Amino acid sequence: MDNGTAMISVEGLSKWFGPFAALKDIDLKVDRGEKIVICGPSGSGKSTLVRCLNGLEDHQSGRITVAGLEVMNDRRRLEQVRLKVGMVFQNFNLFPQMTVLRNLTVGQTWILRKSQRDAEALAFEYLEKVRIPEQAHKYPSQLSGGQQQRVAIARSLCMQPEVMLFDEPTSALDPEMVKEVLGTMTELAGSGMTMVCVTHEMGFARQVADRIVFMDEGRIVEEAPPAQFFQAPRSRRAATFLKQVLQHHTAMAEA
Repeated sequence: MDNGTAMISVEGLSKWFGPFAALKDIDLKVDRGEKIVICGPSGSGKSTLVRCLNGLEDHQSGRITVAGLEVMNDRRRLEQVRLKVGMVFQNFNLFPQMTVLRNLTVGQTWILRKSQRDAEALAFEYLEKVRIPEQAHKYPSQLSGGQQQRVAIARSLCMQPEVMLFDEPTSALDPEMVKEVLGTMTELAGSGMTMVCVTHEMGFARQVADRIVFMDEGRIVEEAPPAQFFQAPRSRRAATFLKQVLQHHTAMAEA
């Protein structure tokens, strides 16, 4: 890929937890506007990689650049990076003592120094986009899991990031709530946002991703467009993974 268009550049990235190598010499480029889905078995390093991209996990070797900024273990630099990167976690991470509206405005007023009026206007704009404006004055505990995750997405978008990271955003949801969150993410993908998403939702990956990145044992084993990855995976490990995932989804559908 052309380095001039890369929104995210990862070169020779390695990460250890004590003696355990969680990431091993990772190279990855993500172009501006590209949608990447990272998949792989549990413990393959997917979430660790995504968390390294905005400095939630530090790395021991290699180089990460996001939106023109190198990610390094420096407080001021990490603050700069995180202004450009939104992240949605599997467990929502909303402030329980704040209303939905306050969850969406607090970062805007404290970090971006917006007026309360402007912050609320943008908050309602994004609540409309995720289709829950009527929930603005409720607290997170009064919402379903799917609604809370859509609030989390809206909150990240209110900070007007250049990149959105998703770490298993539907894994904590009941099956009937998964569809509404994936629908919101699909619409976001259509808007041109650069996205990196860790997920096992292969239907979403097939529909939305420009490229599938398959990881195993801390390494990127395979990268391919969705059609190629799903129809003819090059590695035996990816083929086995896909078979297991499809069997699981079939079993869930029949349950």
